[in-house]
Amino acid sequence: MFHKNIKLILAGLIVATGIWQFTESNIGNGIFLLLVSAIPVFLYFKNEFILLAFLKLRKQDFDGARKWLDKIKNPEGALVQKQQGYFNYLHGIMLSQTNINQSEKFFKKAIELGLSMDMDLAVAKLNLAGIAMSRRRKLEATSLLNEAKKLDKQNMLKDQISMMKEQMKKI
Repeated sequence: MFHKNIKLILAGLIVATGIWQFTESNIGNGIFLLLVSAIPVFLYFKNEFILLAFLKLRKQDFDGARKWLDKIKNPEGALVQKQQGYFNYLHGIMLSQTNINQSEKFFKKAIELGLSMDMDLAVAKLNLAGIAMSRRRKLEATSLLNEAKKLDKQNMLKDQISMMKEQMKKI
């Protein structure tokens, strides 16, 4: 796993090589190298292992997603802040099935680091509301549910939010 700055250095070297190709009158090679230099820049902002873990999660393959996430040994050095948020978010989703205590820690850290999509933030808050509700912290669960409802602009979580509100009436 590369440090995040190595990807930028690699992109800079590819751009420099592309410029050198332009000076040598190899215009096609220069254009190709400038286009190729976009790949390390893209991977700087979107980590390849997190992308592969998301693909595994779409297929409900939690073990496969865990294998891809385990390849990231040092998240602070290899990932930018938003990617660290998604790293914790994915761990929280996977652990929500088995270990609620660790899942809560990962979701809180993901919210603290930031998630770029409102839908992901809504899912994290909805999961935290479910954890708070299971621990009989009704006030915290209510506030988290309201925040999740505000973030859910496409009403994709409408059924889950209404179901949790019905369950909270029983507490």
